[in-house]
Amino acid sequence: MRTQIKLFHFPALALLVLLSACAAKPTKPPPRTPEVGFVVMKAETVPLQIELAGRTSAYETSEVRPQVTGVIRARKFVEGSLVRQGQTLYEIDPSLYRVAVTQAQANVQSAEATAASTAAKAARYKPLADIEAVSKQDYADAQAAARQSASNVAQTKAALETATINLRFTTVPAPITGRIGRSLVTTGALVTVGQAASLTSIQRLDPIFVDIQQSSADLVSLRRTLAAGGATASSTAVTLTLEDGSDYGLPGKVEFAEPVVDPNTGTVTLRASFPNPAGLLLPGMYVRARLSQATAQNAILVPQQGVARDPKGSATVFLVGPNGKAMLRTITAERTVGDKWLVTEGLAPGDKVITEGLDKVKPNQPVRPVPAGSAPRRPGGPGGGQGGGPDSGHNRPGR
Repeated sequence: MRTQIKLFHFPALALLVLLSACAAKPTKPPPRTPEVGFVVMKAETVPLQIELAGRTSAYETSEVRPQVTGVIRARKFVEGSLVRQGQTLYEIDPSLYRVAVTQAQANVQSAEATAASTAAKAARYKPLADIEAVSKQDYADAQAAARQSASNVAQTKAALETATINLRFTTVPAPITGRIGRSLVTTGALVTVGQAASLTSIQRLDPIFVDIQQSSADLVSLRRTLAAGGATASSTAVTLTLEDGSDYGLPGKVEFAEPVVDPNTGTVTLRASFPNPAGLLLPGMYVRARLSQATAQNAILVPQQGVARDPKGSATVFLVGPNGKAMLRTITAERTVGDKWLVTEGLAPGDKVITEGLDKVKPNQPVRPVPAGSAPRRPGGPGGGQGGGPDSGHNRPGR
């Protein structure tokens, strides 16, 4: 009897265990609507900055050459120092030129004495010629001699002035104010008029020029943009980045653009001037110039983390649609402005571009939008490390 009871209860016990296991299995919850952060687009006035390579060059350069022949007697400057316009740089032996001045002065005195004598003789002949005491021919000869003597006086005075100028040229002055280089001649060297080699050179470095190279294609594109009315011309302000990566603190301005294209490089030279009171900029330095040639009107800027590229290279963004669903839209974004993309087509003011939580968004998927930055920071969640970084959007369809 006991054996029959055990056989009867064992199948019933197994059935109860099976029913208990089925009852304990949890049901799958419905999928949660992802939370995304968005930015509202607005129209802005945006300066379109570009960065171009350039080299510095002196504002003024003067090569000092002799204007008389002679031997250098003394050098009157310190190499590499700042010299002022008119300051004496060299002295050439003036002995021969002083003698020439003395001789010219004597010639002037002789010519003046002869001119006085002939003028007096012509004056005495005039009344005598009136009474025919002397022939009219003699009076005419006296007048001609007086005029010739006066002409000789003018010639000798011109020779005296030339000799005086040559004597002054024995002192070689600085033609401009600036930083002087090394001397290419020494005391005792013979210099000549019209020689090819200069004695030294002077460069004015405050202000200083920066020659900036811009491709002709970019310049044509800029002019077309301005002509189409999509942008307006900007100011001529320029800033510099030096070779070591540091910023040059003083701003400059564009002076002019050359009207020709270099056939070897295909570039146009823009010349800017910068103040250089401390002499930090030296001619020949390589620099990077930042300037804004145009200002975009009614421009739309999108944070870079909100823009992705499809396999064709087209830029795309996710928008918050009117029905609370994510909408995928193709835009035109060809350049960056700081940490944002400048969008020229595809967006309008008021559009809500999703920038956070993109790793969980699919086209036409319902989303729970919140202003960007207000989503809770959870690892891997909306507004967390995956959705808000520059690499967000890598899981979008078509990537």
